[in-house]
Amino acid sequence: MPTALVTGASQGIGACIAKRLAKDGFDIAVNYYPSEGDKAKAAEVAEECRALGVKAEIFPADVSKMADCEAMVKAVKETFGTIEALVNNAGITKDKLLARMSEDEYDAVIAVNQKSVFNMLKHTCPIMMKQKFGRIVNVASVAGLYGNPGQINYSASKAAMIGMTKTIAKEYGKKNITCNAVAPGLIRTPMTDVLSDELKARMLEVVAMKRYGEPEEIASVVSFLVSDDASYVTGQVIEISGGISM
Repeated sequence: MPTALVTGASQGIGACIAKRLAKDGFDIAVNYYPSEGDKAKAAEVAEECRALGVKAEIFPADVSKMADCEAMVKAVKETFGTIEALVNNAGITKDKLLARMSEDEYDAVIAVNQKSVFNMLKHTCPIMMKQKFGRIVNVASVAGLYGNPGQINYSASKAAMIGMTKTIAKEYGKKNITCNAVAPGLIRTPMTDVLSDELKARMLEVVAMKRYGEPEEIASVVSFLVSDDASYVTGQVIEISGGISM
């Protein structure tokens, strides 16, 4: 079976992507941030993947750190033999208006959301080059396309991911490696669950479909992008936003 490595897969969109790819027949490497809470959640995700008839193991790594990514990719390859698909999903938010945002808050989001993509690509692409096959999907955001007040760090990180996606597609296309991005809009996740009802209602005003998206609706598009059906799709950004106008 092919193997998919999903970063930030202990909960939310990442967990749904891991389970959907397991349903598609991928063995799954579930990455989680090294903490006891995330480890327990990752173990649950891996168990749900195994229930679908595939192999699944959990791998701790702070993906903002190059050394952690190197060690994790090595461990995944030793465990599964190779890596056919990489989904760069790990991400955080530290929202504040520019006037109130600290340098540390800016740097933290850039490190986890954007530098992690470089770290993972640096160690995974050589494996894909050697086997002359690979599918890479970067989980960006509509904030990277349109910007969003209070999210200069998050918007910058996701816009950078989109630029990286298009560059990697051009650098590795001749090796039969595709690289695409998805740009989710307002998705029902732990991050949006904590918002006030008033803020949720205001945000939904700009969504044509007048509802939140579900993590499974992101996972289904990722499923397509790593499948044979998307073999001639690369360097693209697919917006999954219910028709958002920002």
